[in-house]
Amino acid sequence: MKTSTDVVLVALPVAALTGVLINKDWEGLKQGCFTAVATVGATYILKAAVHEQRPDLSTWDSFPSGHASITFATAGFLQRRYGWKFGVPAYVLSTYVAWGRCFARRHNVWDVIAGAALGSTAAYLFTTPWARNHDLSVAPVATDTHLGLSASLSF
Repeated sequence: MKTSTDVVLVALPVAALTGVLINKDWEGLKQGCFTAVATVGATYILKAAVHEQRPDLSTWDSFPSGHASITFATAGFLQRRYGWKFGVPAYVLSTYVAWGRCFARRHNVWDVIAGAALGSTAAYLFTTPWARNHDLSVAPVATDTHLGLSASLSF
């Protein structure tokens, strides 16, 4: 369990970064970097300040969960920037990580809830929707034989 949550911790941000680079979304890259720096910084400041022992008694840096804060920041970034199509799978993976950290006795429930809240909040503070920046508009189209949608996007 611990290994799979570690894999998702790395794979989710790497996948998000790859998508940002493929789309050449430089504004998104900047917003993602601000989100990451704020999330990691706040997480480690809180870990040092709160000094809570882990459920497995291994160390005193349980609160908040860094795995949860990073994966939920990534999910929040993906959802906010690119929509629920990318956000839902990312939130599912983030929830798995949060559950896995509790199951492996590395964190208490409040540790992962705080980490999830911290990461999601950072993403929502620093990320704007990609479609808004590109004037995305979608409109229904109907003829006597067809129904559809029309979309326009400015670059």
